[in-house]
Parts: sequence; structure tokens; C-alpha cells
Amino acid sequence: MQVLQWAVAYPESVFAAIPIATAARHSAQNIAFHEVGRQAIMADPDWRNGAYLLEGTRPERGLAVARMAAHITYLSETALHRKFGRNLQDRKAVTYGFDADFQVESYLRYQGAAFVERFDANSYLYITRAMDYFDLAADAGGSLANAFRPGGKTTPVRFCLASFSSDWLFPTSESRAIVHALNAVAANVSFVEIETDKGHDAFLLDEPEFHQVIRGFLEGCAEHRGLTIRRRAR
Repeated sequence: MQVLQWAVAYPESVFAAIPIATAARHSAQNIAFHEVGRQAIMADPDWRNGAYLLEGTRPERGLAVARMAAHITYLSETALHRKFGRNLQDRKAVTYGFDADFQVESYLRYQGAAFVERFDANSYLYITRAMDYFDLAADAGGSLANAFRPGGKTTPVRFCLASFSSDWLFPTSESRAIVHALNAVAANVSFVEIETDKGHDAFLLDEPEFHQVIRGFLEGCAEHRGLTIRRRAR
């Protein structure tokens, strides 16, 4: 979203942009997931109406639950099944209680606990709210195409958009909407949908085709600018 905003707000300063697994605005589903996370934080007694640092507390339980809920959206059902299935966590039978009987439960609890050590609860509230409010077409009369036509001129920015086939947080249709808007103003844009079952998190993982596409785009940009990209040995 920041990449899209920079390209629209400062087209003369941005030579190329690579929006990856994103959208011009959040869907109702994404806003809903964010609201669940925010409510989890604000329901934690240690949140103290946002003044937890002044009162010497930290809403760790609420923030951990927010992270757990969000983390589910980063994965696909296939990826979750492949990684965990219904495998039990360090036991041979279910306990019929509320401990982490299943590996996927233990994994989510770990993700939640680790997150609170490196993230601030109020920051989580404001960042998710900013993402919910983001709407690239809002200042262009509701037209996404016009957002890429600053001052009536087609944006000079070169775009390469990438999406992932199993990403249900930011599905390919969202990227295609941006591509269609760029095509409508005859902007310089390329697009690729990477076939993968790893969900939204695929952009962080080893996806050779994705890396190849990004490398090719960057090398093309460098060539246009008379530069050379030095490849790092792997």
C-alpha cells in the first residue's frame, strides 16, 4: 500500500514500483479481521485505554490473540494441512481440555507469544486502522485509473505487480484491478500471478519464479537507466 501511495503521490520521484500481493483498498473481509484483532487488544484489561505504558502494564494477551487471528490469514488451507494436519502436539491422545492438543494450536500460540516481544499494541491498532482507511482512488474522484493520471498525464512510473494464486488475504483479483486501471491510462505495467499453495506468506518464502520475475524487472529498469545489477553468489 505504501508503494502504491508513493507512486501516486510522487510519480516524478519514483522510477519503478513493485506492488506485491496488495490492493488499492481493503476488502470488507480484511477490515473484519483487523477489527477482531483490535477488539482482542482493547478487551485486554492491561490495555488501560491505551495508557498501558504509563500504568506499567502491557496488553500481551490481547495482542497475542490479535496476532494469532491475523497469522491464519497469511497461510492457505493447503499450507496449514501440509504443515500440521490434525497432528497432536507432544501427546498420543486428546486431553478433552483447552491445552494445545493440536500442533496448529501450539504453532499459533507460539506466534502470538513471540509477537508481543517485538511489537507495540497501540502501534498495531493504528497501523491496522490506517490500512483499513487506505483507498487509492478516494482522492481521484473514486476512479482508480485517474489516480494513475496525475495532472491529466499518464504516470511515468514503471510498475511490476505480483500476486499469488492461493493468497486469500490479497487475492489476485485485487492486483488485476490495479493492472486494469494502469492499462486504462496506458501506463508501463507488467503483471504475474505466481502459482503456489503457500498463501500470502509466499512472498517471504522460496518461490523461484517470483524471484526470477523480480530480478528480470529490476535488471530491465537498471538497463534503462544505464546501470548494472551485480548478482550476489548464492
